Amino acid sequence: MTIAAKFEIEYLQYLDAEGKQVRDDLPEFAKDLGHMVELYKLMLSTRVFDAKSIALQRTGKLGTYASCLGHEAAHVGIGSAMRPEDVYAPSYREYGAQLYRGVQPREVYMYWGGDERGNDYQNEPARHDFAWSVPIATQCLHAAGSALAFKIRGEKRVAVATIGDGGSSKGDFYGAINMAGARELPLVIAIVNNQWAISVPRKIQSGSQTLAQKGIAAGLYSIQVDGNDIIAVRKAMEDALERARSGQGGSVLELVTYRLGDHTTADDARRYRGKDEVDEAWAKEPMKRLKHWLVAKGVWDDAKEEAWKAECDDWMDNEVNAYLETRTQPVTAMFDYIFAEVPADLAKQRDYVLSLENKAH
Repeated sequence: MTIAAKFEIEYLQYLDAEGKQVRDDLPEFAKDLGHMVELYKLMLSTRVFDAKSIALQRTGKLGTYASCLGHEAAHVGIGSAMRPEDVYAPSYREYGAQLYRGVQPREVYMYWGGDERGNDYQNEPARHDFAWSVPIATQCLHAAGSALAFKIRGEKRVAVATIGDGGSSKGDFYGAINMAGARELPLVIAIVNNQWAISVPRKIQSGSQTLAQKGIAAGLYSIQVDGNDIIAVRKAMEDALERARSGQGGSVLELVTYRLGDHTTADDARRYRGKDEVDEAWAKEPMKRLKHWLVAKGVWDDAKEEAWKAECDDWMDNEVNAYLETRTQPVTAMFDYIFAEVPADLAKQRDYVLSLENKAH
């Protein structure tokens, strides 16, 4: 018997859980300590934003909210590697990447508060990115379609999608990577493997030894990365983006991290996972390791951390106030922006809802 094909999945890491370098060949961006401080500050901002969002939900000012606790390195690493002209197709918790690309916290609050105007990002480059995608894995097809358009038009742009470990079992994910491999599309898909698909653990989601190797089947470059190490995430993303931009096709990155919070505010993860597992994950979380590395380099300390947290608190308070002061849309808005001409059955419902509102006044 002969071998028809062989493959390997490389693993990339620069910082261990204690913030110590495990290799000396730092990428160029990581040698700029001022830049690394800015990335850490955005990770810290994202964590403050996340805590504020949960507090808003608990006090009835937001609907269901999907926390990003523990994903800060993965998300900021993705966003910071992209160019403004690239296009991002997120799922529903990648706030670190989106804040980097100009999405405002008040827009996130509006979306989770039930106001679809939150999807209408006002700042570039986020303005040309896709809206949040709660239907699992559909954003991968949106990104693949964008990548096909970039190739047809001869544009040096890349489409990036993020998806969870559970979502990588969906047909839409496989359809997107198959198209990317068959057509050599400039598509990068980052599987943010946080070990849990709501209450289903990674070990029973797939028989694959790694999730990255799913990309091999589609003919894409694939790699597994320490998703709690922002240097590794950023480097892997930069390499994947450069390959795509130079016509070498798409990539699948598996970013291994852990969901430290509940799946959403409608979930209680204590019902299906043990305290020991969560405690072990906290020991490897992304903020601590980057902070230790920056402190060891002499460019960060506790005083700077407290000062930045205070600035973040002020920023988020202003964003919350802007959200709460946003005028509510008329009830007819739910009918008015889906069809160019409202179908007869919806028009009837619209008239009925309007009549109820008029009676109330």
